[in-house]
Amino acid sequence: MIWYFIDETVTDGERRKGPYNIDEIRDFVKQGAIKDETLVWHSGMEAWVHWKDTEESKEIPLSDEEQIRKALETIIAEHNNGKRYAGFFVRGAAYFIDNFILSVVGVLIIMVMSAMQFIDLSTVESAMNIYINDPTSDKALTDVLNIPGMHTFLVIWGIAQAIYFVLFTKLKAATPGKLLMKVHVETSQGENLSWFESLARFLASLFTQITLMFYGLGYLIVMVDPKRRALHDWIAHTRVVHDKIKEVDSRK
Repeated sequence: MIWYFIDETVTDGERRKGPYNIDEIRDFVKQGAIKDETLVWHSGMEAWVHWKDTEESKEIPLSDEEQIRKALETIIAEHNNGKRYAGFFVRGAAYFIDNFILSVVGVLIIMVMSAMQFIDLSTVESAMNIYINDPTSDKALTDVLNIPGMHTFLVIWGIAQAIYFVLFTKLKAATPGKLLMKVHVETSQGENLSWFESLARFLASLFTQITLMFYGLGYLIVMVDPKRRALHDWIAHTRVVHDKIKEVDSRK
């Protein structure tokens, strides 16, 4: 689409400027060469109109500087409203609590499977002791995984973890670990997560766990990100924030 505009600053000579494409026209708008009252025309129009009366004038994309300023204004506004993002150590403590709970669940699952004779508890204990003494040994890990019934246990435990994280994140906006640390999960718009969003965040967290092989970079970015987001928060468009402190009525 070919665009022209009337340059009001020209007092002698051709005032019509063009042809330009829409991106060039928008650059002129940003520079102030085209104002709301400037007459413009493009191929297909019957007559010249003011720039402010065109559909394109209402669809000007923000510049990089404007996007940065808008993001900073949002962060400042959220800070002024008492919203504080949960940092690395708070989130790490919540993660430790959750994994301790899930470890207990895992032990209970193994004990039930042992009682039902789906897995031999003594074999598991022996293999795990060898692995703990030498966690870098591929053979020790292979021996643990090859224990009869271990694959079934891992599937059941994996399902239990998924239910744990998805259920608590959806219903309470926080796992037990986060509840104890008084933080919760919300969308990037500050809303509670839906079932789909909660599931998506859990699946994204699996990618973050994979980064443990690369010094835990998926978790370490929490320390440098302005909103303290981990890799799975970036993927799922979520964030972890501190709970608001309830004001106590001083008259009571």
